[in-house]
Amino acid sequence: MSSSTAAINFSPIQQKPHHASLGVLCKSTAIISGLVLFLFYTSLYNNPYNHSSDLLMTFVEHKSPATATSLDITNSPTNISHILFVLVGCNRTWKYKRSFIEAWWRENITRGNIWLDEPPTGDLLPWPSTSPPFQVNEDITKLKVYPKLINPVMARIYRSILDTFRLGENKDVRWYVMADDDTLFFVDNLVEVLGKYDHSKYHYIGTNSESIKSNYDFSFEMGYGGAGYALSYALVEELVSKIDGCIERYPHLWVSDYLSYSCSADLGVDLTIEKGFHQIDLRGDISGLLSSHPNYPLLTLHHFDEVEPIFPSKDRSESVKHLMKAAKFDQSRVLQQTICYDRQSNWTFSVSWGYSAHVYESIFPRSILRRPLETFMPWKKGRPPFLMFNTRWPSSDPCEAPHEFFFENVDQSSEQSDQVVSVYTRKSARNMGACSLNGNHSADPISRIQVSSPAIGRKEAGRIECCDVEYESGKEVARVKLRACMKGEMLAY
Repeated sequence: MSSSTAAINFSPIQQKPHHASLGVLCKSTAIISGLVLFLFYTSLYNNPYNHSSDLLMTFVEHKSPATATSLDITNSPTNISHILFVLVGCNRTWKYKRSFIEAWWRENITRGNIWLDEPPTGDLLPWPSTSPPFQVNEDITKLKVYPKLINPVMARIYRSILDTFRLGENKDVRWYVMADDDTLFFVDNLVEVLGKYDHSKYHYIGTNSESIKSNYDFSFEMGYGGAGYALSYALVEELVSKIDGCIERYPHLWVSDYLSYSCSADLGVDLTIEKGFHQIDLRGDISGLLSSHPNYPLLTLHHFDEVEPIFPSKDRSESVKHLMKAAKFDQSRVLQQTICYDRQSNWTFSVSWGYSAHVYESIFPRSILRRPLETFMPWKKGRPPFLMFNTRWPSSDPCEAPHEFFFENVDQSSEQSDQVVSVYTRKSARNMGACSLNGNHSADPISRIQVSSPAIGRKEAGRIECCDVEYESGKEVARVKLRACMKGEMLAY
């Protein structure tokens, strides 16, 4: 999003590293000198905001109320209440984007706001409780640098961090998460991933674009705002007094993401990439990408208004709601790819939980199938290479082209209470013959695939699962059971 340092600062809030307890100690003459030294060194070495250049300042600086309530260091696990969402939109497009946010926003549970360019009017009112509360950004025309801004909208977007901070709703906040109004979040997964990091240290977490051209045009080291990125509260607290200065230093920057990257970089903070964030700088049919998601918890998806609906026979809004139907049962498994084999028929099954299932009439190792089928088109025209990852070309060879099935429904197993059953139905006839290299065993009769998975607990992040196939030749239903991989189990044949 944006970045700069302070030359113009309309905020009265000034946040700096400090040790409030030392000010009290210095004023007390009743405490013995040994205790003073003990408390001094305890404070010095335990305070996560201490920098050597700030030591002398600790005796004269004091904590603001926002800091005192927001950066209490505890050992409690990160939960959804620790995340403050800073979502950015505009009145002109809100009615088209609203459904994307409402698909994941949890009323009275998730915290944050949607920041607009002006107060909503007309058919945008009354404002629904199913949407995040709206706020209106401060008028940036008051900034001295405004006439020099090449794209004032992006300055407004980045200043949403400052506007959010000034609301004073920072109690117990550990993370600010920035995103667009059409970013789809998988909040439970986000909580788990952010919980790996120490919010009391400087962290800037996100991902770059799938498009080489986009990264080349802006930066390979930038967290893309459409994918969403997270800033630790410690970093936010340091940034807020510098944001207007950053904007003044970089008036020529065109996008807020680059402004944010630049400002964080100037503080010595570089992007930490988490592969579950997705900018989706792609066009057309992205089913190939979603069917071979990397082995990381899915955090976000973006650009649903730029790609085709991700489910057959559904529009974009319906597709998003349908995917979230699976996510409500088990976010930890959504889009996680599991591969197994029917040895009798020499088939390979690849399941992207909650989204799709593929049946190949050949044996393919995981090293091949983890590469997405390139069903999509590049974000921008130009000379190849286009993508930041390896792909497979779609094929008309019946030994290589998959039978495609898409998620239909999910429910608790009626037979086993510790299992969840998700069902995937055939998209359409493949209209190819059987693979002659593997005994002419055609998968054409299969119309549904039932996938059972453990109902107890979340899938462990970073660990793949294995599976077993049950199928009787000529039947309409194939069954796949997900399970923990055995020690040394090879996903190959």
